[in-house]
Amino acid sequence: MLWRHPDLPMENAEDRMFSLKQDSSFSCDRFINSDFIQYVIHMKRTDWAKDEIESLKQEGRYIPIRTIGSPQGPYVRIESDTYLNMCSNNYLGFANHPDIRRAAIEAIEKYGVGAGAVRSIAGTIDLHRQLEEKVAEFKHMEGAVVYQGGLLANIAAVPVLVNKQDVVFSEELNHASIIDAVRLSSARKYVYKHMDMDDLERNLKEHRREGKKALIISDGVFSMDGDITPLKEITELGERYDAMVYVDDAHGEGVLGDHGRGIVDHFHLSDRVDVEMGTFSKALGSMGGFVSGSSSLMDLMKQRSRPFLFSSALNAGDTAAVMKAISILEHDDTPLKRLWSNAEKLKKELADFGFDTGKSKTPITPVMIGSEKKTLELSQLLYKEYKIFASPIVYPTVPRGTARIRLMPSAAHSPDDISIATEAFRKAGRSLGIIS
Repeated sequence: MLWRHPDLPMENAEDRMFSLKQDSSFSCDRFINSDFIQYVIHMKRTDWAKDEIESLKQEGRYIPIRTIGSPQGPYVRIESDTYLNMCSNNYLGFANHPDIRRAAIEAIEKYGVGAGAVRSIAGTIDLHRQLEEKVAEFKHMEGAVVYQGGLLANIAAVPVLVNKQDVVFSEELNHASIIDAVRLSSARKYVYKHMDMDDLERNLKEHRREGKKALIISDGVFSMDGDITPLKEITELGERYDAMVYVDDAHGEGVLGDHGRGIVDHFHLSDRVDVEMGTFSKALGSMGGFVSGSSSLMDLMKQRSRPFLFSSALNAGDTAAVMKAISILEHDDTPLKRLWSNAEKLKKELADFGFDTGKSKTPITPVMIGSEKKTLELSQLLYKEYKIFASPIVYPTVPRGTARIRLMPSAAHSPDDISIATEAFRKAGRSLGIIS
């Protein structure tokens, strides 16, 4: 007898059909519990993912993931072609800096490729302590704790600072890692409007007494728009309403402040901001993250923060690479100056061609399109016709109707590279009717 289970799809039905002998040896229970049927049930449980992917494609929000086969730099190899790279966070060109590469290699030769344990058991090496001291000195803070990434640094720190008895005042456009960290803390949360200090104060007046402790938390540089949080005003409100101030400076390291020390140094607030968090994966070119603050608070982070206690430590190669990157910045701010020069040229030429580059105050350069489908079309045209690697940014990374291509100039770009990029945008933008 030839039989097909009624829940099985008809495609390739002959491959899913089998003969059942009509005798007493057949067991319905054994058939239902067979590996074959369990495999089919499992596949059907995740079929919803296909529908989600199809929906993303129909809405113009499915982003192609490009695979790079070369070091990060002004140009990268993707498959068999070379592309001008305009979307990397490699602000200073440190991701392939020869001295930083050498430092990582030497550390791997001495310490190996992995830490082998969490920091609190057997994973702390002398390089970790040296990097923490170097970060604290660079940031003009008492202490620092190093983590495996910037996202993990936020998730580590916020639940140590506040809990369900406390209250958090969070910026409207904060990074996803801050949003997740606040959720994990179980603290009561109030969101204030973007860059709106009147709204922040209104929230503090109305809700500060709801928590034993209070925390104001904000990005320093907003990664999708390039604007800078009014940290001085936030700090003053924190002092007035007895609220700790926490700033995520992932896009400020190597970009703002004296020799790239970041947003706190930029506003001269190192003695007034309670926690400065940052990442090593952007301007510093490597991997990892940190939080910095008072020595007692940093000591508490090592006792209570989950990524420190439950995830293996940053490897030696990345640790040494970051130390070398900071040392370069301390002694030479030429890459920082070149980054800003390239950013100014990029924005001016795009504006001259009629593109809207938003309100950025940093090298982050959003080319505002609005339509998600049109943004994807522009990105694909730049990629296919002009060999420009410029990824689209669409919902949910940014709100609906604000899709853009976020350009990230680097100190590694030449002025000619910038002009090649802007000319490609001019041609592609006109062909798609984005500019006249």
